[in-house]
Amino acid sequence: MKRYSPGINVLQLLILVWLGIGVSIAGSLPSSRISDIRNTKHNLSNQPSSGPSRAVQSGSEEEICVFCHTPHGANVDVAGPLWNRNLSTATYNTYNSGSLDATMEGVALDQPGGISKLCLSCHDGTIAIGSVRNRSGSGGFGGPAIAMSGVETDGTMPVGPYGETTGFTRRIGTDLTNDHPISFTFDTALANKDGELRDPAGEAEIGNRGPGVQPHVPLDNGQVQCNSCHDPHIRDASDPTKNIKFLRLNRFQKVSPINTTFNEANDIICMACHDKAGWVGSAHATDIVANETYTDTAAALREFPVGTAVWETACLTCHDTHTVQGSRRLLREGVDGPIGASGEKTGGNPAIEETCFACHSSDGGTLTSQGINTEVPDIKTDFNLGGTYATHMPITNSEQVAGMEVHDIGTVQQDTQETAQRGKDFIESQAALGKVSKGGSLNNRHVECTDCHNPHRVMRRRLFNQDHLTGGLDAAGTHAHDITDIQAETPYTTHNNLASGVLRGTFGVEPVYTSNDFNQEPTSFTIKRGDPGTPGFGTGTTNVSEPYVTREYQICLKCHSNYAYDTPPMMSASSATTQSGINHVTQYTNQAREYNSPATHEGEGQNLGADGGANPNWSTNNHRGWHPVMRKTGRTAAVRNANANNWLAPFNADVGNQTMYCTDCHGSNTPAGTVDPDGPGNENGNVWGPHGSTNPFLLKGDWSGNVPGSAANDWTNRQGTGEDVVSNDHLCFKCHDYQQYASTSGTTQDSGYGGSSCGMMCGPSFTLARNLHRFHVQQVSQFRCNLCHVAVPHGWKNKAFLVNLNDVGPEGGYASTGNQVRNNTTAGYVNGPYYNRAALKVVNFQTSGNWFAGACGSVGSPGNGRTGTSWMASGSEACSGVP
Repeated sequence: MKRYSPGINVLQLLILVWLGIGVSIAGSLPSSRISDIRNTKHNLSNQPSSGPSRAVQSGSEEEICVFCHTPHGANVDVAGPLWNRNLSTATYNTYNSGSLDATMEGVALDQPGGISKLCLSCHDGTIAIGSVRNRSGSGGFGGPAIAMSGVETDGTMPVGPYGETTGFTRRIGTDLTNDHPISFTFDTALANKDGELRDPAGEAEIGNRGPGVQPHVPLDNGQVQCNSCHDPHIRDASDPTKNIKFLRLNRFQKVSPINTTFNEANDIICMACHDKAGWVGSAHATDIVANETYTDTAAALREFPVGTAVWETACLTCHDTHTVQGSRRLLREGVDGPIGASGEKTGGNPAIEETCFACHSSDGGTLTSQGINTEVPDIKTDFNLGGTYATHMPITNSEQVAGMEVHDIGTVQQDTQETAQRGKDFIESQAALGKVSKGGSLNNRHVECTDCHNPHRVMRRRLFNQDHLTGGLDAAGTHAHDITDIQAETPYTTHNNLASGVLRGTFGVEPVYTSNDFNQEPTSFTIKRGDPGTPGFGTGTTNVSEPYVTREYQICLKCHSNYAYDTPPMMSASSATTQSGINHVTQYTNQAREYNSPATHEGEGQNLGADGGANPNWSTNNHRGWHPVMRKTGRTAAVRNANANNWLAPFNADVGNQTMYCTDCHGSNTPAGTVDPDGPGNENGNVWGPHGSTNPFLLKGDWSGNVPGSAANDWTNRQGTGEDVVSNDHLCFKCHDYQQYASTSGTTQDSGYGGSSCGMMCGPSFTLARNLHRFHVQQVSQFRCNLCHVAVPHGWKNKAFLVNLNDVGPEGGYASTGNQVRNNTTAGYVNGPYYNRAALKVVNFQTSGNWFAGACGSVGSPGNGRTGTSWMASGSEACSGVP
């Protein structure tokens, strides 16, 4: 190559002509960017630069452009700008995910092409940086490679200080599975298929370049390539040392987004193409929530300016377009591999939770304020609780039976319902959840953070449908529990089951029932999906009929029901979950079946026992019982003939009309007398949610029928319910008043389990007839809830969760109803999961407040045939001292 004149050569002149009047190869530039390669890291020559420090450069080459361009002998295999390099012949592993709509499901992208191959000729590390086709001053073509400093020993791109498998190298290698997809067609069809991409046909920012058309996000023959986001020649217009990563548009968010229209002056570049439903105003996007700043160490590792806040990093908080090797979905540090000296992940297997734990932990070291007693919930602690019976959702790869993450957002496989645009709503196939008849395996069952939360849509409001833009903030994004919070922060006055802000816009299911029988499963499920704030999608109300998730249980039931399996899985599949045999449970139950709460069974006095699954002989005054997770019971304090204060606040308000959450019982252990992990007025301590617990079954308290040392112990070595110090902290008494159920101290209050006459007892004990729980505490040694109540109290075939050992049916392994058990023995009946030392036999069900002794007892052979106090207190089936 020959000199044209001092200070400028032929190559530079031709490149300037080709570029036109100040227009970069990228197209037009926003005012914050200028083309000035001399003052960037892409100045690989020995020419001085006022830009950032350069680790890679030549000690002898004066020309700047020669490392990429030549006026003669350019690579004819490249339809690009006089390319002066050979292209790599490497075969690449390309990006793929269940929600990638640019290909068929399960099919990875094609090999890179177009302009991206030019970038890869340096950045994949297969060709030396100084290996050019035509050196300047060669007088012909060819010549030896340009000598470079700062490169690897073979002259290729340096791996950098952290290593080639980290997310902090620009030697991205030939494995592109952890890099933003390239060389795919971006058009209207793709935008429509995905649902969260902007349509290039209607966006001036995106498109092919042409005469008079210079989009800021240029496509290469309709395809996304490296140069759609990057321009290798540009720098920040005001500060040449600013690290903009050669991005055409903003690397960070400048102002909290207020609408979905892309604003090039304020929005991060990702938003030029991606239009995430629910992102605007979400917890991770707004400066009034995500205002925590990065530690200096974390900022330095990520090359963020010191003092950067989470809302500013926006997408980059959780994603990195060139992330750590092994991560899925471009998740930042989303692997389970080892951690380097500076806190960087150095590769590993996909682990979504690791991305979340970077902030949602006490040991992540990412933010200057995170962990217990901060506004950033510490979720990781609950997943790492210790203790003999500690349990948590199986979230790590080592805890998953499959040994790896199987859940995959966007997958369809054999599903036939709601198959379009699954990725945007985090829907995954039933096969991925474990349903064998849909092509899955029970080994697939585990949990990911994104099974319950959509991080693009979560918000700090008590209710999922509250205004998250102009409506202000609540103390937390979890539901309001205390009555004062409910009334102050929601439109409601009593406890309910509505999804909270942290559950906004995720995916769930609503069971469809064709039978009220306890032993019959739902026949189908309606998928609930989408963001309630999307215009034209639903009405934004809390009606259960809305197309989106409105209730917490809808999220739980997509895994804990026959939506996700054909046969309930066995216990002990994972080391993280409750081990088989605890409370005599060896197999999970179907919560959608148990929680069936028929409207016709609300209230009292119905003769619907047979409709609910009981034998017709026990139909009178009977109905299905349930905790009001799916719907209210209709059994008010007045209907029950009970004092509302038999329940603890907030459940003593509007008894029978209120509803509750799965997470009122499931979550980390809480203090006696409450299910609130923090207590009233405190929101930043222990977290809500079924992440982990020191108790079996992820319960907030002990749930056991155990008598330590007995022959039929249930392996917990914990005392069951009864009048002792330990029982005061039992799960039941987080909501039910211990004094009114398991103690004789204090004043007796009316209970639904009471009688209005001398039917149970007379004399000094008559007062206790108003509350027969308290009476039985005096009469029955080792008194426990599950002597009379079912051991899995989600929902039941009989009223008030009452067991009836005169009528054991399919739930106990029998082919039909009406089987009498615990015959001529004083031992409790053990038959998990529903019977754990049960003793009660019901002759005739009574309406609440009208029980009498003769309503209980054996109905005859094969039992002893006794009823009333004769059956209870003495004889071969006495229940006064069940071991």
